[in-house]
Amino acid sequence: MVAVRSTLFLLLVSVWTIPFGVLVSLAVLLPIRVRYQVIAVWRAGFMALCHSVLGIRYRVIGRENIPAEPSIVLAKHQSAWETVGLQEVFPPLVFVLKKELLRIPFFGWGLAALKMISIDRAAAKDALKQIFEQGRERLAAGYWVVIFPEGTRVAPGATCRYKPGAAHLAVRAGSRVVPVAHNAGEIWGRNAFQISPGLITVSIGPPIDPADKSAAKINALAAEWIEGEMRRLSPHRYPAPADAATV
Repeated sequence: MVAVRSTLFLLLVSVWTIPFGVLVSLAVLLPIRVRYQVIAVWRAGFMALCHSVLGIRYRVIGRENIPAEPSIVLAKHQSAWETVGLQEVFPPLVFVLKKELLRIPFFGWGLAALKMISIDRAAAKDALKQIFEQGRERLAAGYWVVIFPEGTRVAPGATCRYKPGAAHLAVRAGSRVVPVAHNAGEIWGRNAFQISPGLITVSIGPPIDPADKSAAKINALAAEWIEGEMRRLSPHRYPAPADAATV
């Protein structure tokens, strides 16, 4: 049943995405806000398919931690779900993403029309410059900037080094950092074809004020909160150390 549901979902999402990719691309001369309104309709359809076809629901805890002004979101990246789900929590937003995604027919065209911050990960210095310059511009224009600090999708229970680009942007832009943890990978695995039904929990942490903090300190605080919250959301993925089990 899971395989059948997953196949049906992927087919329906593909059919749903094609006209919106074309529409947003054609609307490139219209104000950016109009383009976001078009994508909001696509997002609603995507989330409805997640619920009705896959049986995926989600809840958000810590909404009271969301600042009134657009800020920088540092989020765990485990699946494809959060690339859409976070758009419902922090609208309007832009992602920092690899430029290769813009080449995907229809889907990538939509990303390009929405002025996402696309970077060439092979050119580290130029990529950081793009994040700093375009990130400040997007924040000033009223958009949230979402960055996956580990740089790739990571399986539940695993972690990678948190890259400091988002923290440096926070210092340069004077914007707060909002750490976000979630357990979407428990349902929608990394590069997985079969997607299971279930409840996704998105947890939003207290914002980190960049005032009087170095980028290294901001990065460390965000990583500490996210990884600590991941242990609460998915405790079975983090077995207790052997010495702690014998106490």
